[in-house]
Amino acid sequence: MNFIGIMDLEFTAWEGSRARGWSGQGEEREIVQIGALKISGDDMLKECEALDILVRPRINPQLSDYFRNLTGITQRQLDREGLSFEDALMRLGTFLGGIDGPVYSMGTDCLVIEENCSLYDVAYPFDNTRFADLRPILANTVGRSVAAADSSQLPQHMSFDNPGTAHQGIFDCRCIAETLRILRRRGLF
Repeated sequence: MNFIGIMDLEFTAWEGSRARGWSGQGEEREIVQIGALKISGDDMLKECEALDILVRPRINPQLSDYFRNLTGITQRQLDREGLSFEDALMRLGTFLGGIDGPVYSMGTDCLVIEENCSLYDVAYPFDNTRFADLRPILANTVGRSVAAADSSQLPQHMSFDNPGTAHQGIFDCRCIAETLRILRRRGLF
């Protein structure tokens, strides 16, 4: 069977950091959470497997109030369950190894992984040609306003029930998956 991947990252953020392009002093887009899904490549696009892991940032190990409020991820949860970046990268690589189709995200999450590899002096293990940005597909099929949305905003734009907590990697992946299903039913994907 053919499989498609979906990936969503949550990374360190502060009030206004997105608007600044993470250019403030000490602001780095360190990965805190990796969500990924393996879905069937047939017409159902059924969820077959999920990966949901927390990653301990090194440069900014203390999560900002802004990030905690946005994601619901607590410092205690991160300290207790978080993996090192290297371990998380290895688990993601193993997970993606079982996917033979493209890996979709809203934007270029693979570049954030590449940034983190550079930050931590770790070899980047992926071929970026296997990653696909869903935004151009959405812009060409359902409009630019949907393409500009965050993955957690897809339920309101595409009219489906939110599958969980916004700005949580795995739930944002499920928003992307449901969007792909809707596009498939409309004959657009």
